[in-house]
Amino acid sequence: MDTRLLELLVCPVTKGPLEYHRDLRELWSRSARLAYPLRDGIPVLLETEARTLSDDELGL
Repeated sequence: MDTRLLELLVCPVTKGPLEYHRDLRELWSRSARLAYPLRDGIPVLLETEARTLSDDELGL
C-alpha cells in the first residue's frame, strides 16, 4: 500500500486514521473497531464489508 494514499484515507464511519496491516491485507480503524479488506490492492471502505476487531486484536 502506498504510504501517500494511506495518509489520505480515513475511516468512513469515524473519519479517523487507518492503520495498514500488511500480513492481513486490511486497514484497521481502532476507533470504529473495524477492519476493512484490501482486494487486489484496492481498499474496500464499506462498513458492510468490514469485520469487527476483537479486544485481543486491539490489545485490550
